[in-house]
Amino acid sequence: MKVNVIQKFGRFDDYWHPRIAAELNETHVKLVKVKGEFVWHRHQGEDELFWVVRGRLKILLRDGEVSLEPGEFAVIPKGVEHCPIADEESWVVLIEPKTTLNTGNVIDHRTLRQLEWV
Repeated sequence: MKVNVIQKFGRFDDYWHPRIAAELNETHVKLVKVKGEFVWHRHQGEDELFWVVRGRLKILLRDGEVSLEPGEFAVIPKGVEHCPIADEESWVVLIEPKTTLNTGNVIDHRTLRQLEWV
């Protein structure tokens, strides 16, 4: 299955609302546009990959931060508390198990239990 991520990103405009672009081996490839600050959270049982396609993403950690430019990615290990921040609109690919909740251990108005396909 061939996917053009640039075309897929063009199908939505809202922030912090990941969409599923593909599924493989119980894993989702998700696309999300981000801007501003998300919520501090952690994923107790899953690692999470953030891959920046456009813009810049800073991921705050309790003991530092990771700054990502287009074409770069970082893996946040399971159990590590983090808070993604984007000063400008940024396009990010997330690769994580299908069961991963976008807000991890935090349940609030941004929590998405069912994701849409794009």
